[in-house]
Amino acid sequence: MGTTNKVRLHRARLRAEGLRPFQMWVPDTRSTKFAEKIRQQARKLRNDPTEREILEQTDEAIRTTEGWV
Repeated sequence: MGTTNKVRLHRARLRAEGLRPFQMWVPDTRSTKFAEKIRQQARKLRNDPTEREILEQTDEAIRTTEGWV
């Protein structure tokens, strides 16, 4: 059985289970444009007081393990 036929059968089984295909496009993290965009965003947030507050709250939240169980 060829690969194309295996894929077709697999998709048919998934559809029979009530599922449907879904395609999502995400940023290409290997791209130099992506890396530069991240650097720009990080520079903008470097001294932002709201960002600092959010980071502090996040840090505190992950250090508090009470109620996790």
